[in-house]
Amino acid sequence: MKTTITAACLALAATAAAAQNPMVGGAEMFPQRNIVENAVNSADHTTLVAAVKAAGLVETLMGPGPFTVFAPTNAAFDRIDADALAQLLQPEHKAQLTQILACHVVSADAMSMAIKGMIDDDGGVHAVPTVGGCMLQARYSGDEIMIEDERGRVATVTIADVDQSNGVIHVIDRVLLPAS
Repeated sequence: MKTTITAACLALAATAAAAQNPMVGGAEMFPQRNIVENAVNSADHTTLVAAVKAAGLVETLMGPGPFTVFAPTNAAFDRIDADALAQLLQPEHKAQLTQILACHVVSADAMSMAIKGMIDDDGGVHAVPTVGGCMLQARYSGDEIMIEDERGRVATVTIADVDQSNGVIHVIDRVLLPAS
């Protein structure tokens, strides 16, 4: 009886913890799982997951972090020419793909309220250095956070604050690119 009660309590606790996180791509996001473990369950992030695998970044993003990942959806990747995307996923373009993906990752665990606070502290625009060497610019209007890449392209955070065991994911509607 005690084992059954303990198992039921653990299941209830896991469900309660997941309830605090928004659903992403039709899937629950569990805060006790890492970025990769959650991303693979999102129907909206199959292209991102394939790109992370092709770039050899799975182990890194399963690591301790902390990471903030601006995670482009499949629709964001669909805005890229299909032939160019297919070419980018080829092994001979791994370095370029790795650089692009690393421009979506920050070495910090930054929830949206913290990002807004940094933007406020910096007078309306906050510079965000990424692990890929890109310098993003964060702004917000009302509840919407926008991230501008080095080419002046703007992505909007569509789902914020998806808590992970090794950081946080913010879903975005555009792929961010380095200057070159």
